[in-house]
Amino acid sequence: MALKLLNADAIRDSAFSVQPYPHFLGENFLRPEAIPDIRRDYPAITKPGYLTVDDIELAGSFKQLIDEMESPDLTEVLSKRFGKDLHAYPRLTTVRKLSQAKDGRIHTDGPSKVMTVLLYLNDDWSPDAEGRLRVLYDGTNFEPFACEVPPTMGAVFGFLRSDNSWHGHKPFTGERRVVQTAWITDASELERKKSRNTVAKFFKSIFGR
Repeated sequence: MALKLLNADAIRDSAFSVQPYPHFLGENFLRPEAIPDIRRDYPAITKPGYLTVDDIELAGSFKQLIDEMESPDLTEVLSKRFGKDLHAYPRLTTVRKLSQAKDGRIHTDGPSKVMTVLLYLNDDWSPDAEGRLRVLYDGTNFEPFACEVPPTMGAVFGFLRSDNSWHGHKPFTGERRVVQTAWITDASELERKKSRNTVAKFFKSIFGR
């Protein structure tokens, strides 16, 4: 499908680096005229953590946004940006609205992920470091960092997963809207991730956070 809500030039023209691992940071990934409707249609999520798009109600412009995030057109743009053909990999999209203090711990992502793109949907953000994703050099330290991502409306960040793709953010509690699409190694890993997320959601519904 042709991209109508997303501005592919935000990725084509983004700041790109291969140090310490291939990643890009762009802005204005959402077309300005699309923002009010996406803000209105953002799901009414009441639980912290990422939820798969199968576990939430999608409607209106937000549903169209998810369709575009998972579209072959966007995959083609990303394939060219990273110089890696991503079309063979199935996609998994998750949505977050609420963050807890324990979220954002430094990690690399698991080996079943090939690439991840994060689209942020917050109207503004404090200049403080809390909640700002950082591209890091190791699994321990938030400083120094190679890149810091402001989680503001239309900011887009993507990276290729590797054993040194360290990233995370300092603790933040509250509303932090983000859509994450990941390209997964194969269909069986995709289904396993979906099942694991559903089970986690079930236990959270019983035991709370």
